[in-house]
Amino acid sequence: MKWTEDNEHEDLRSGVRQVCANFPGAYWRDLEPDTYPSEFVAAITNAGFLGALIPEQYGGGGATLTEASVILEEISASGGNPAACHAQMYVMGTVLRHGSAEQKQQYLPEIAAGRLRLQAFGVTEPGAGSETTRISTKAEQVPEGWRINGQKIWTSRALYSDLMLLLARTTPYDECAKPTDGLSTFLIDMRKVDGITIKPIKTMINHSTTEVFFDNVVIPADALIGEAGRGFRYILDGMNAERILIASECIGDGRYLLEKAVAYANERIIFDRQIGSNQGVQFPLAKAYAQLRAADLVRFDAAAKYDAGKSCASEANMAKLLASEASWAAANAAMDTHGGFGFAVEYDIERKFRETRLYQVAPINNNLVLAYLGQHVLGLPKSY
Repeated sequence: MKWTEDNEHEDLRSGVRQVCANFPGAYWRDLEPDTYPSEFVAAITNAGFLGALIPEQYGGGGATLTEASVILEEISASGGNPAACHAQMYVMGTVLRHGSAEQKQQYLPEIAAGRLRLQAFGVTEPGAGSETTRISTKAEQVPEGWRINGQKIWTSRALYSDLMLLLARTTPYDECAKPTDGLSTFLIDMRKVDGITIKPIKTMINHSTTEVFFDNVVIPADALIGEAGRGFRYILDGMNAERILIASECIGDGRYLLEKAVAYANERIIFDRQIGSNQGVQFPLAKAYAQLRAADLVRFDAAAKYDAGKSCASEANMAKLLASEASWAAANAAMDTHGGFGFAVEYDIERKFRETRLYQVAPINNNLVLAYLGQHVLGLPKSY
């Protein structure tokens, strides 16, 4: 099945597929409901893919975001769940772009080598979801450095990460000239501090997500990334990268689901003919394929702009919107094609169905993407 005109990255795709071949559907099924894919993370790290975005001078692959997106796409298309990989890729960018020379030298080589994991990004709070500027987790200066108190939620992989990138308020909201002021970013070595409590959250997918409580957590002064009060600006680029990478995962999910559905539709015989000859089966699959191809083009456009240092907020948001809708269309079409067998665990359709549904609402709700495009691209009045 022809998926892309992207012949440039075929060697990269082949390398990822070779690693993923050792982790078939049975591996991922056995992890349900809440086991972390330690063996897979180790394998993808040892192959150099998890440290792809880290510059070569720090022991990484020196890859572009476009190449990183291809890596995650192929993991999804191979039937795996790259959730344990994507955070480290985009979170690392904040350290690389805004961290001190000492922070980069201390952490990036260790992350690239797999000796340290940076997979936790503490932003969302129970009372501040997409309205990031309303977070209340507070960091105040003390003689030892900074004292942190507060709570984060949906901080995935915190139990399996050594480091956490944390966004906290260093100036109260009401004392700031702009809502985005007064937020600061910290790189916390969770192995070396007391007062952090991590509680897993049971969800419909195996995403290793948690809520994290900070009770008088004292971190050193050099945990601050960049300047105090400018943290929101530091994570913005990471948010665009995150949306592009998530879009690539959705495209991979859609590929996997469509390939499985097309194969089943060609082999399943009902009323003496293949079910794929029925337009009720064929048309939803064809439409999902068209949606995936369109989303793929926008993904590459967004990634190319990001790699060129150009503004890409609208493209990144559109890529995430279109890809998440396309993968969900593929998931529904695959479920309908398989009928009752789509609900059978051994077919992996229901697992991918659950996994790709997440991206309608995360890392940003698609309605907020539409609101962003309406206001900032089309020039319509603010709707929220």
